[in-house]
Amino acid sequence: MEAEQFTTSLTHHGEGPVWLGHHGLAVLDMLAGDAVLIDAGGQEKRREHFGETLAALRPRRDGGFVAGLERGFCLVNEHFTVTGTMHCWTNSDVRMNDGACDPQGRFWCGSMAYDLTPGAGALWRLDPTGGVVQAIDGIGCSNGLAWTRDGTRGYYVDSLTGRIDILELGPDGEIAGRRPFADVTAEGFPDGIAVDRADGVWLAMFGSGRLLHFDHTGRPDAEIAVPVKQVTACTFVGPDYSQLCITTSRFGLTHPEIAAGAVFIATPDMGGFAPYTFNG
Repeated sequence: MEAEQFTTSLTHHGEGPVWLGHHGLAVLDMLAGDAVLIDAGGQEKRREHFGETLAALRPRRDGGFVAGLERGFCLVNEHFTVTGTMHCWTNSDVRMNDGACDPQGRFWCGSMAYDLTPGAGALWRLDPTGGVVQAIDGIGCSNGLAWTRDGTRGYYVDSLTGRIDILELGPDGEIAGRRPFADVTAEGFPDGIAVDRADGVWLAMFGSGRLLHFDHTGRPDAEIAVPVKQVTACTFVGPDYSQLCITTSRFGLTHPEIAAGAVFIATPDMGGFAPYTFNG
């Protein structure tokens, strides 16, 4: 399967695509700190600036959004105005990188060192009550994070491990264990993920120009080709969540491809489901 180009090159480092209901599709120009809203024809309709870094953006249950910033979290209203900020650390060498909400309505976001120092990152959680928890430390490059539709399993990527892990969850949704799910060390640098309705995982392979699919057992069984190398993240979008939205990057390229930084679309055999919302 080959992905089709949906937009022009509208981000420098495209990341974090998410379907925001009536707002439609949003993608992040992460290191510019911008959220870019895109209309049904693939045109940019709005761009909102949040700061030096915008690592993740997700809808809130009662309206508005929650976001991961360079070194913490923030709440955002329907007009994209920041209404509250929570800082997690002060070290300017480390930044947030990717995040998602879980079935319990909590928002998770992971960090990494700008220079990819092993072990400098962590996986953080923002609870609906406003509490902040460091759930896992010693992370190299926190990337893809998603839960299955029934909420019984989490998938997680620390890119420096070269694999997707399963997060074993307790009855309260707490992380009770972590084990390997799919090793892609020989395939390249694993980045963002999306989970489909059959608990399969699509994985963006940064630098490889493709997405790999693994069924619920971890067996590779499909691939999507993207005509630019730096593929960063993916998510299911649209009213029925049948399309897979794919972001790409121009970051660090001396001679980037013309379409690097564009958004691409593919339609796999199995669709996805609505993103979980933040309950705070």
